[in-house]
Amino acid sequence: MPNLTTLDEQPTQGRFATAPALSVIVPCYNERPNVQPMVRKLNAALAGIAWEVIYVDDNSPDGTAEEVRRIAQHDGRVRCLRRIGRRGLASAVIEGALSSSADYIAVIDGDLQHDETRLPVMLAALRTGGYDIAVASRHVAGGDNAGLGGRWRHFLSNFGIWLARLFLPVRLTDPMSGFFMLPRGLFEELARRLNGQGFKILVDLVLSSRRKLRVLEVPARFRERAAGESKMDALVMIQFVGLLLDKLCGGMLPLRFFSFALVGGLGVVVHLAVLTALRTATPLGFEAEQAIATFVAMGFNFQLNNVITYRDHRLRGARLWQGLLLFILVCGFGAVANIGIAQMLYEQKTGWTAAGAIGAVIGVVWNYAVSATLVWRAR
Repeated sequence: MPNLTTLDEQPTQGRFATAPALSVIVPCYNERPNVQPMVRKLNAALAGIAWEVIYVDDNSPDGTAEEVRRIAQHDGRVRCLRRIGRRGLASAVIEGALSSSADYIAVIDGDLQHDETRLPVMLAALRTGGYDIAVASRHVAGGDNAGLGGRWRHFLSNFGIWLARLFLPVRLTDPMSGFFMLPRGLFEELARRLNGQGFKILVDLVLSSRRKLRVLEVPARFRERAAGESKMDALVMIQFVGLLLDKLCGGMLPLRFFSFALVGGLGVVVHLAVLTALRTATPLGFEAEQAIATFVAMGFNFQLNNVITYRDHRLRGARLWQGLLLFILVCGFGAVANIGIAQMLYEQKTGWTAAGAIGAVIGVVWNYAVSATLVWRAR
């Protein structure tokens, strides 16, 4: 392993005569092999600029935080925030940015796919005062999206871009970009209104502003990943859709509720599919078949909520089975509440459609509230 003092020819101890002008926020999970190369690249790209890099690590099991701290012992510009019991790119960016005292905040992925040489260009543009936010775009002239491997990832990215543009008040060719820069004062102004969940915080920032932001898009290359695994998957896109719905509703309902309700809707489809299959293929009788379909749907809902809705509090091992039993119990009470309230409304001459819908909504709200409190409570 090369001596870390060879990042450049000068010693790094006591390098700050003044506070850094730029804080580079790197939200990360399992990026240990990329830490030292990233610091070297930032050192080369930001020559002549007072900068720091803040790694916000979600308790990576591969020792990412330890690697950052090892480098920090030799380089005062490198910092680490290690989070235990919390997960998610957006909330990591928020915590990292709010720990900074620099004039400007940049957000960049820790996988070396973003072109760090764009940072000085973005900083120079913001310092003119003519722009509120600079975005490194893969989709303007001079940009390159070659590092986004696989048709599935291209589809997810393109779909997200199309969807985001329907909501955004400003033109952005690459709203899915995770590489951007803005003044720290603006970030702090917007921080209280951020959703803070999911993986696409740029759209959250733009939609949280009460004024139309002046956006500059800087062309950037998107490289192939050097080490580690991509975090981009369909679950990220589901959370992104939830973010847009949350903003559309003015933040009145939490993002988790949208996700929980969506999972519940998929559970109804699973329930009906299982019931149909059992009615066709078995002689068990409706009551037994309904019970089996109900338990299958509950198991489906629990697993999907565990993977998507409560991704940052995901249950594993023994807690997974304990959570499943508790979820079934909670949903059982929810079903009783659903049926009881619907029946009461129906007896009071409420139409059966309205009575059923109200009962279902109350059941979903009960299941969501109690599940969040008991099944997936933060530990």
